[in-house]
Amino acid sequence: MAMMRVLGMMSGTSLDGVDAAMIETDGLRIAGFGRAAYRRYSDNETGLLHAALGQWPGGPDVAGAAALSVAAHADLARDFPEAGLIGYHGQTLAHDPRGKGTHQAGDGAALARALNRPVVWDFRSEDVRQGGEGAPLVPFFHWACADWAVRAGRLDPAPVAFLNLGGVGNLTWVDPCAAAPESPGACLAFDTGPANAPVNDLMRQRPRRERDEGGALALTGQVEQAIIRDFLDHPCFHRPPPKSLDRDDFAALSQAVADLPDAAAAATLTEAAAAAVAAGLQWLPHPPARLLVCGGGRYNRALMQALQRRLTIAEQGIQTAPVEDIGLDGDMLEAQAFGWLAVRVLNGLPTSGPETTGAPAAVCGGRISHPPRRRIGPQGRHGRGWAGSAD
Repeated sequence: MAMMRVLGMMSGTSLDGVDAAMIETDGLRIAGFGRAAYRRYSDNETGLLHAALGQWPGGPDVAGAAALSVAAHADLARDFPEAGLIGYHGQTLAHDPRGKGTHQAGDGAALARALNRPVVWDFRSEDVRQGGEGAPLVPFFHWACADWAVRAGRLDPAPVAFLNLGGVGNLTWVDPCAAAPESPGACLAFDTGPANAPVNDLMRQRPRRERDEGGALALTGQVEQAIIRDFLDHPCFHRPPPKSLDRDDFAALSQAVADLPDAAAAATLTEAAAAAVAAGLQWLPHPPARLLVCGGGRYNRALMQALQRRLTIAEQGIQTAPVEDIGLDGDMLEAQAFGWLAVRVLNGLPTSGPETTGAPAAVCGGRISHPPRRRIGPQGRHGRGWAGSAD
């Protein structure tokens, strides 16, 4: 498999904007990282996406959200003419793997036409069709990052954990000594619970700000411990992984803080995110030597302090640090992941498996859309557990 320079793109459940990052990979090893960029959504654009949350295809606001997603991603991708392939996640509007499925708005074929470059997209649907949760999908890439860091001498060859604090939190335990991410025992991953999304929503509704910058408001508030105890009674925390969550699965938590002062509400929602991560530690094969944190939540001092306090109580000896400590970019890790996953889809390699999404076997999800008169890579590659498709 040849190394490719590919652009990965991600718009997460925080609904703040689009990340784009170059990565050079063959879909297994990471050869290097390239430049990155960010396109912030305007207030009107964020409002349009918020209006579509929870809607399935055909919903009244879905077409507008999908068109916005394609236009915003195309706008940013044009700044990366060196990318021979685009990995496009789309915008998650609803996720119900045991019910209606999963819904990422945005047409990758339209993006391929707009950019005149091939686009890999719709990464989650096939995993759900085969009985998986469809999320999280970044864990295989976490394995690749640990493998890269070990080969670069930045990380000891021992199991570590990656914690992504985006709109929803997810935790990945990886063994970088495994031969491949789909190898038995290489990865265990699951969503931990709400992370930034409830706090961001609170800030937009009350102080009319995009986020609690640095956790400044939460640091001044008093945590309502009774709300935290009720929150931790949620069945999700007692269900073993693999497991995934929708952005709005914890609407009751936001309702519980509705009558609290702003600072107390922010403090309680922030503490809940940390408590959810700590509760997830019980499912790891054994405590990792290091917990490497990525995503916007690592900038929130209140969240990081609460996390370290709860981890110290729950598990002695876990060192918590941002992923930058091993040379990674915590802002762009998910965007890079979908570039790496795009190459795996192109090469027919698994993108998820039993220990990450609960699918019964390894799954190669994703669709490949080519612009007119331009095709790359192997076509029609199918097999047991493989379902990459080409348009």
